[in-house]
Amino acid sequence: MFAVYASEPNPENPLDALVVGERPEPEVPEGWVKVAVKAASLNMHDIWTLRGVGIKPDQFPMILGCDGAGVLEDGTEVVLHSVINAPGWQGDDTLDPKRTLLTEKHQGTFADHVIVPARNAVPKPPGLSFAEAATMGTAWLTAYRMLFVKSGLRPGQTMLVQGASGGVSTALVQLGRAAGLRVWVTGRSEEKRALAEQLGAHQTFESGARLPERVDGVFETVGKATWGHSLKSLKPGGIVVVSGSTSGPDPSADLQRVFFLQLRVAGSTMGTRDELEDMLRYLELTGIRPRIGKELPLSEAAEGMRLMQEGETSGKVVFTH
Repeated sequence: MFAVYASEPNPENPLDALVVGERPEPEVPEGWVKVAVKAASLNMHDIWTLRGVGIKPDQFPMILGCDGAGVLEDGTEVVLHSVINAPGWQGDDTLDPKRTLLTEKHQGTFADHVIVPARNAVPKPPGLSFAEAATMGTAWLTAYRMLFVKSGLRPGQTMLVQGASGGVSTALVQLGRAAGLRVWVTGRSEEKRALAEQLGAHQTFESGARLPERVDGVFETVGKATWGHSLKSLKPGGIVVVSGSTSGPDPSADLQRVFFLQLRVAGSTMGTRDELEDMLRYLELTGIRPRIGKELPLSEAAEGMRLMQEGETSGKVVFTH
């Protein structure tokens, strides 16, 4: 079958490890299902896989793609839940110590077909296109859990999103606006800030800018480059929710500020199957839809990867069949 995959880890030049070609059709174990992929979205996780981060060398070659939407063999249209749990795991999907994502142990969605446990194929709402549905499993589910499960923020409060144009950031803007929060966003360029305003941000600011007032919660995916600003932007008792560190994982903790102002720091990773179902219903109720910055045929995956690596994305990159 046609697939886009990482041939080997390449920490220095990850795109050199990208191959567009043929891979064997997957066998379907008991309890798993085969999905004909109609659309799949790109995540930074795919760049990390090409670099060899979070995957053992003997797992290569690995088909890329954490997210996707497609059709089961009986014709059911589905959205894929990307978190694969250990057999028999009970409880929060994200707390399973043996959990993996697609592309870490199991082959991913950048292919004609992908296999997943039956519970990971969630019915797709008819109002979502396959391209829109393909963005749900990682970026949107991560944003949904950060905002509605981890932050504790209420309608009417103020949230700050660090970074204006990434998949998680754009989802946070739309989810927060629809939920009745005042949404502020930082962005490195005027173009990225304009995108955030188009998606519903009430105000946007240059990265690191002094805000008109402190906020109730900050949503972090950037890490080292914005961490100091995030802590300085919080009200006493405020919370910063972290789900990524694209600029580096090791900023100054600024512990004096944390304890003196009684700030809270909460980590958040992906989300559960139940949260994915709730989020899909939320989109149906509110009518909000993901921002797709670029839609490309899967055969042009290298171009999408280049755009992401160079920070030129404005919304999600989606590959379609």
